Amino acid sequence: MNLSATLLMKNMNDGPAKEEEVIIEVLDVSKTGVGFVCDVPLSIGAVYETFLKIWTDDVIHAFLKVVRIEQTKEERYICGTIFIGLPEMNAKRIEVYDLLQRMGDDK
Repeated sequence: MNLSATLLMKNMNDGPAKEEEVIIEVLDVSKTGVGFVCDVPLSIGAVYETFLKIWTDDVIHAFLKVVRIEQTKEERYICGTIFIGLPEMNAKRIEVYDLLQRMGDDK
């Protein structure tokens, strides 16, 4: 159950800034946030807009606040984010995904 996502590299804290779309590699997702790898450095505390494609092929539009960044030897960035203002319906959909993922890991 791999997830794909795009991240709009428009820092929502910067006001009118140029928007750049970046593909991110999702590592994990829960109803509280997303861990992912990207090739572009982000700012801790910044809020970014994202479109997360879930296992049903539905796309969840969300805002992510960066809480952790780690740079790898390959000049990539492992980011930890939390959802900001995620509607309860989408949180439940992600919770179901998380449960199915954990059940699959137990096999």
